[in-house]
Amino acid sequence: MKQETIDRIRRFTEDRDWDQFHSPANLAKSISIEANELLECFQWSDSDYDLEHVKEELADVMVYCQNMLDKLNLDVDEIVMSKMDKNEAKYPIEKAKGSAAKYDAL
Repeated sequence: MKQETIDRIRRFTEDRDWDQFHSPANLAKSISIEANELLECFQWSDSDYDLEHVKEELADVMVYCQNMLDKLNLDVDEIVMSKMDKNEAKYPIEKAKGSAAKYDAL
């Protein structure tokens, strides 16, 4: 995310004094709830969905994820790069290319 976007999310939370409600557990619950609302956009069709609604629910997930990063003092690039290192080790190209199998079934 751009710094301008991150700053806006932080300002929104600060202006409303909502950090007091943002425990890691509450944020994890909120991320899950919003992710399920995103999934609901595709409940009855994989191809017939309201893109505006998808964008709103995806944004909600992203906002809560940024709040979680802030609460835990985590750097998004650092944790994503670390996870990608692990994913690349679990799913080597020569075994995983073109396959949807889980790493233990490759």
